[in-house]
Amino acid sequence: MEFDAVLIPARRAAMVAQAHWRDRTINDYLDAAVAAAPDAPALTAVSVEHGTTTRFTWRELATMADRMAVGLARLGVGRNDVVSCQLPNWWQFSLMYLACSRIGAVMNPLMHIFRERELSFMLAHGDSKVMVVPSTFRGFDYAKMLEGLRPGLPALQHVLVVGGSGENSFEARLTTPPWEREADAARILTANRPGPDDVTQLIYTSGTTGEPKGAMHSANTLMSNIVPYAERMRLGGDDVVLMASPMAHQTGFMYGLMMPVMLRCQGVLLDIWDPVRGVDVIRAHGATFTMASTPFLTDLARTVAETGKAVPSLRTFLCAGAPIPGPLVEQARQALGANIVSAWGMTENGAVTTTLLDDPPERAVQTDGCPLPGAEVRVVDHDDRPLPVGETGRLQLRSCSNFGGYLKRPHLNGTTDDGWFETGDLARLDAQGYIRITGRSKDVIIRGGENIPVVEIEALLYRHPAVALAAIVAYPDARLGERACAFVVPKPGQSIDFAEMVRFLKEQKVALQYIPERLEVRDVLPSTPSGKVQKFRLREMLKPDA
Repeated sequence: MEFDAVLIPARRAAMVAQAHWRDRTINDYLDAAVAAAPDAPALTAVSVEHGTTTRFTWRELATMADRMAVGLARLGVGRNDVVSCQLPNWWQFSLMYLACSRIGAVMNPLMHIFRERELSFMLAHGDSKVMVVPSTFRGFDYAKMLEGLRPGLPALQHVLVVGGSGENSFEARLTTPPWEREADAARILTANRPGPDDVTQLIYTSGTTGEPKGAMHSANTLMSNIVPYAERMRLGGDDVVLMASPMAHQTGFMYGLMMPVMLRCQGVLLDIWDPVRGVDVIRAHGATFTMASTPFLTDLARTVAETGKAVPSLRTFLCAGAPIPGPLVEQARQALGANIVSAWGMTENGAVTTTLLDDPPERAVQTDGCPLPGAEVRVVDHDDRPLPVGETGRLQLRSCSNFGGYLKRPHLNGTTDDGWFETGDLARLDAQGYIRITGRSKDVIIRGGENIPVVEIEALLYRHPAVALAAIVAYPDARLGERACAFVVPKPGQSIDFAEMVRFLKEQKVALQYIPERLEVRDVLPSTPSGKVQKFRLREMLKPDA
């Protein structure tokens, strides 16, 4: 594969001079961990699916990475070849990335919820040479799905099935034979190690607006984010990082897979989110930090409160993906005894802004944080002129962790010559430099010439005692151009109708023109793996022919 990561060379000199790019790869960190503490716990993978717990020390982790790397080389995988991995949070996922990094292959993480439509596009677009899937997970037959897809994927040479048999067995091809002891193993493991500016990850955007794009990242772009992130969260080698968010999403990949290796701390993986099991895992392994979307925090706080099982080791829960409802922060702080941190980021950059550990709790409710070191944000108008504090406009960022570009689509990179990246979000800045995401630029609702403050009205709906999830989108109107429709998921055992919604919002002193003129009550809302509601799908539901 020829990668067109055109955004990396142009800023290399400045990033190195500013000490944001430290020219280290995951290989360097893994080797250092083995040298410093070979027998210390490195990775613990808890599988609810299989009822197993698998543990690795740093020595065992590196040995397995080497074994799998040589196994991949035996399959013809080499430098810049794309290896796609559609696994849940199993240890095999972590090891696939470490193995790919040993031989300069590029990891392409794919969400386990993807099916034929998404995979046929992504595997073809990325020219994947190898695809790794579970035999089955949560009752779905992945191996059978790939059999049907292969005829349309000429670049795909191997499908490896975890728990499979025969020539497609992941275990027989990669993890069982002691490949690392072969005579040519040392040469294979050193000949094609990637440099810090080589593409190491190809990850597709989660698709809140339609067709996904393949974002390319290097070790430098990823690690220049993880280092200040860990420092801001005061994380170190004594921490235990729990990751229940999918590692095929940037949250799990950067902060559940890579960060523990970089910190030399123990990572704990959970493949299926079950809050009762989550509490038990935190207690059993002494997890001190986790990062996930709002539903995870809601579940965890409720479960601790209901069961009485405390999680005293958990110091910090970083919540991203959607605004945190105000009551939830206080409930979570009381139940968990942990610091609740709000954050905002993107596949293309990782986390960009977070609140600080010493901030008052209301900061996590009212803002999405301030930029990490190495990142800048600004809010601009339609002519790219910076707006004053408090005014809403387009959010742009300039960051050391900005991606290398979109594969085969440089015209969509959205980055100016001086490094400002168009996020597609609307936001406002406060006097302290904290941002508040107010919506997507494509989510603006203009009703009769009046802009409706979508995020503010959604936040008010969350205050209703019957509302668990809320999202507001536009639908066409012949007279006003657009009107607003609220989609609501009620809490278990609760209900809400249109009249009650209007009554409640009037009680909150909302301007009449801001009150949604339609209500759709659903059991679930379509969302990305990170928990972001896919508003483009909600708009599709409102089309006359839907």
